[in-house]
Amino acid sequence: MPAATIFSGGCACGAVRYQCSATPLAMLNCHCRDCQRAGGSAYSPTVVIPQAAFRLLRGEPRYHESIADSGSTVRRGFCEQCGSPLLASSSARPGMLAIRAGSLDDPSWFRAERDVWTGSAQPWDILSPHTMKT
Repeated sequence: MPAATIFSGGCACGAVRYQCSATPLAMLNCHCRDCQRAGGSAYSPTVVIPQAAFRLLRGEPRYHESIADSGSTVRRGFCEQCGSPLLASSSARPGMLAIRAGSLDDPSWFRAERDVWTGSAQPWDILSPHTMKT
């Protein structure tokens, strides 16, 4: 976790910048197919925060909405200029925001506490026994 509860991040080109003023509620790896497609990888390393603690410093993400396997509406925000995935929210968890760990200025403090939606995990993805709780 960052030394202070304030951390920041943004996209690859710098058009979108954000700041968070809260300690993360959770850190997880999501293996759902939507996260795999949105990030082009096996899973999405995600920092969950209270939405009220998030603020944009520059730019505005573009959003794509989809219906998750659970039936919830998911909004994923990305940079319209460079395509960097930045954040997501779900109608199933109002008031929460998921930040893509790769968009953090210093992602070295990210430590996944668990893996979720592992039923969709790819057979070539090696899951840690320390995070395999759900």
